[in-house]
Amino acid sequence: MTEPVTGDAGASGPEPTRRQALASMAGIGMAGLVGVPALPRPRSAAALSDLQLAGQRVISSYPGLTPPQSLFDDITAGQTSGVIFFGENISSDAQIAGVVSQLRQAQARSPIGVPLLLMTDQEGGLVRRLPGEPVLSEKQVGASSDPVGAATSAGTSAGQNLAGVGMNVNLAPVLDVYYKSGNFIDQYQRSYSHDPAVCAECGQAFITAQQATGVAATAKHFPGLGSATRSQNTDLGPVTLNVTLSQLHSIDEVPYPSAIRAGVKLVMLSWAVYPALDRRLPAGLSPTVIGELRGRNAFTGVTITDALEAGALNAFGTTGQKAVTAAGAGMDLLLCSARDITQARSATSALATALGNGQLDPTAFNAAVNRVTALRATLS
Repeated sequence: MTEPVTGDAGASGPEPTRRQALASMAGIGMAGLVGVPALPRPRSAAALSDLQLAGQRVISSYPGLTPPQSLFDDITAGQTSGVIFFGENISSDAQIAGVVSQLRQAQARSPIGVPLLLMTDQEGGLVRRLPGEPVLSEKQVGASSDPVGAATSAGTSAGQNLAGVGMNVNLAPVLDVYYKSGNFIDQYQRSYSHDPAVCAECGQAFITAQQATGVAATAKHFPGLGSATRSQNTDLGPVTLNVTLSQLHSIDEVPYPSAIRAGVKLVMLSWAVYPALDRRLPAGLSPTVIGELRGRNAFTGVTITDALEAGALNAFGTTGQKAVTAAGAGMDLLLCSARDITQARSATSALATALGNGQLDPTAFNAAVNRVTALRATLS
């Protein structure tokens, strides 16, 4: 998410190919999971529908303090992979911990044998959904006398804070390298530094410390929003960042190899357009930009979109059309964060239809589901 908030069905197509994902969804024999105990096999795994497979790629949201029954229904039906929480969902630690417990109980009744992804943006400073740590902003961390130590402390405290209420994914840290003081990412102190090396060191330290608490980290917003001017907000409308390929490689992308070496579980792509890589499509809809992350930067984990309802995507159709485009481009998880359960349902339905009619390649679809499932199997 780019906006700061304080505190704040029937299957068709090549069936055997599509169903190859289901053994992985049982938590058994997933490539790359070393030392992770086998989880119970999901009930009726072989009978998962396209709608259920599609749901494994969708993150839901809801308004207010009390989740609607429809969200519990979707979880129990195995038709969503997780929930993102905002300030409006949280009145206290005890309140949100109770909600999380209820959501987990619904998941226990689902046919999917891995935990829900339960996430929020707890970057620090002005951008915190939960009360408490980390209190320092990323800019304060980067400007401190011991940036790596401060980032380590922030990562540990962020992880402990989320884990304390039952959440298991933090949509942090921001790895954007700000170009000018007071610009879009710096005005809310969301960047560690204008120095790519400092951003890399701090990001790596935060990720390592937080993930040691059992909470997955998310590096964002690839390939970088650090050059965006104060008014260039992808939540509000289209943003084009005319940085050169040399600048992207020598400034914006510098923190990512360090984050990937630290084992960061997720990477969020931005909704800006980068003509140096793709003249037309926002990063999270662009196979070229996603290829830059997977290829040049060798990331093998889970990709996640920024808010699917962002103004930057207004020209790309309905929720369903945007979901299918993003999934087809190579995004694993689609963030439906409009606080409206029908948004996630629209995305899931569109993905299921596109999978069933062959618009989305089943092999690539299963690979995405497997990455998400493998991530979920490492969390509690």
